[in-house]
Amino acid sequence: MVLQRPGPAATSPLVVAERDVPTPGAGELRLRVTACGVCRTDLQICEGDLAARRLPIVPGHQVVGVVDALGPGVAGWAFGDRAGVTWLAGTDGTCRFCVTGRENLCEAATFTGWDRDGGYAEAAIVRAAYALPLAAAFPDLAAAPLLCGGVIGYRALRVAGIGPTSAGARLGLYGFGASARLALQVARAWGVDAYVATRAASERARALELGAAWAGGIDERPPSALDAAVTFAPVGSVVASALRALDRGGVVAINAIHLDRVPELPYEDLWWERSIRSVANVTREDAREFLALAARIGITTDVETHPLDAANTALARLAAGRVAGTAVLVVDPAVARG
Repeated sequence: MVLQRPGPAATSPLVVAERDVPTPGAGELRLRVTACGVCRTDLQICEGDLAARRLPIVPGHQVVGVVDALGPGVAGWAFGDRAGVTWLAGTDGTCRFCVTGRENLCEAATFTGWDRDGGYAEAAIVRAAYALPLAAAFPDLAAAPLLCGGVIGYRALRVAGIGPTSAGARLGLYGFGASARLALQVARAWGVDAYVATRAASERARALELGAAWAGGIDERPPSALDAAVTFAPVGSVVASALRALDRGGVVAINAIHLDRVPELPYEDLWWERSIRSVANVTREDAREFLALAARIGITTDVETHPLDAANTALARLAAGRVAGTAVLVVDPAVARG
């Protein structure tokens, strides 16, 4: 499924294309794709909210597949290995960011489905050093949402100052899509009290089912001041709501690659050493840490499946806010494990 020219999801911007099976180059793997998650970033690329870096492009960066070809010089992978692919497709490995453990900030970074063809296809070529082994604990369909929504949600928690030693902290989650649902489960495993603000009553009910201490509307004040908050909705006004709910010294982490705007903020809302931070991309270490944690705590994912040639339908449903959990393209039904 190829994006040739961005356009509204309702106009089906992706087209079916037949291509020769690609051959991996030096240091690369070829995956027989079994499943690929559909992410809001895919939607933003397809609709043009994020300017295309390459056209035509195959979107998709929550890729699960099986290794069926190895390029020259690849070590540590074998035919039949199960692998996952994230948004981060490659870095230079030598810049000041890479050598200090901040490869997510590499100025030469490339991204799956934006710079390199992604997983809305039957086969995908990935750099072997950026592919991730997947634990047997996660079937293919359940693993796909972990590879973006899960990993970036995990990084957002850490950017907000929430971690395994944060038991008893009060965390706000603003918006309750796929990434927030996974972040809530991580927060609860760390003993953090989660307060969810979201528009839909059904999402508030789901948050309480998953262990949220409170669930209310976007503009409602939680019953207690928050130590930290993560915003998932790509709407600047939500950032302002989260900031108003913070206690002194609290942090708002913005989990979005695209935000419509940041509204004017009264300085008193930022006073008392409150802060706002953006969350940019992920590192491979983020992914390894999160996948190990997810297996340990038994994290669960909610998926809605579509065949590969229905990718436009999945995008349109996501744009309309009709996807509960994560839409996942089932690329190889004979292989994909539910």
